[in-house]
Amino acid sequence: MAKYTGHGQRQGGKGRTSVSLLLDVGVPIGSYYLLKDGFGTSAVAALAWSGVVPVLRTGWGLLREREVNGLPLLILLVNLVGVLLGFETGDARLLLVKDSAVSSVVGIVLLVSLLLRRPMMTATLKPWLTKGDVGREAAWTRLRRESPAFRRAELMFTGVWGVAFVGECAVRAVGAYTVPVDTMVWLGTVVMALTMGVAFVVSGALGAVPMARMIAGEVRGAEPGKAEQSSSLAGSTHG
Repeated sequence: MAKYTGHGQRQGGKGRTSVSLLLDVGVPIGSYYLLKDGFGTSAVAALAWSGVVPVLRTGWGLLREREVNGLPLLILLVNLVGVLLGFETGDARLLLVKDSAVSSVVGIVLLVSLLLRRPMMTATLKPWLTKGDVGREAAWTRLRRESPAFRRAELMFTGVWGVAFVGECAVRAVGAYTVPVDTMVWLGTVVMALTMGVAFVVSGALGAVPMARMIAGEVRGAEPGKAEQSSSLAGSTHG
């Protein structure tokens, strides 16, 4: 019933990731059961109010960065529209479908970025592979310019995540109307976690790992050239 928002995940480490998971996953699930079983609210009200924390986090992230970031903005709007429709119709299952809509938005945007040859997951992948090293940064730039295999792997990484999110959307949408609401609240999170786990493994095998190998090879190939250049400079100095 929660969705990764994309904010606060760049360089925060395990501590920040744990806090994000608690706020985006743990708090909504706990809030739903507390409100419904503890305070006796309706399933619609419990679902709506349990989604407040992720919505506020996404909104705060947009304000904090002081820039219009398309994907988080879309996620925020989908969440808000879903909550409003849920209250208007009184349909708890519609609120569950709202989470599926968030997945579909993310997946479709990622797939469209492939068609535009601007894979959106590159912003996350590049810092992870280059590790802030100047040599790796240069290798990334050369490979992206000169290696079709490197560009294919880059596209593949984003493509896997796009397909994964669209697939998750389909599974959760079906579950929203075939599984009891109380069950789907936690089961939807399980589906999301499994989807992200599979996507992580597959995108790594098809995209990140081959790219990492190519970067390492490019860095090693550049090192002899640097050594020769240093020797040449040393010889000219002694001369």
